[in-house]
Amino acid sequence: MPGMNVQTGKRLDGIDHIRQSVDDIITTPIGSRVMRRDYGSLVPELLDMPMNDALLMQVYAATIIAVTRWEPRIQITGARRTVDTQQHGAVVIELQGRTADGQAMNVGVPLA
Repeated sequence: MPGMNVQTGKRLDGIDHIRQSVDDIITTPIGSRVMRRDYGSLVPELLDMPMNDALLMQVYAATIIAVTRWEPRIQITGARRTVDTQQHGAVVIELQGRTADGQAMNVGVPLA
């Protein structure tokens, strides 16, 4: 399914479009879309909380639930986090998965 790059306005296909879609899903607060009030994830609500293992587990869950619900073109097979030791509170959630046509892909979404 072709789409449009949100930064350039140019055509976007395949894995690049899925990556952009996953990023949009994770960073959109639930209730913020007028015609789709249930679109998005709970991740934006979790960002201002103190970072600990329990919070990161909630972020994993919110991410996987939202992507599974709103992006049918990817099947998630794993997730991991990368915490930046130079910048406090900077985390990247990386999802591993497969596209509907069987291609392996990784999607990293920075959360700060």
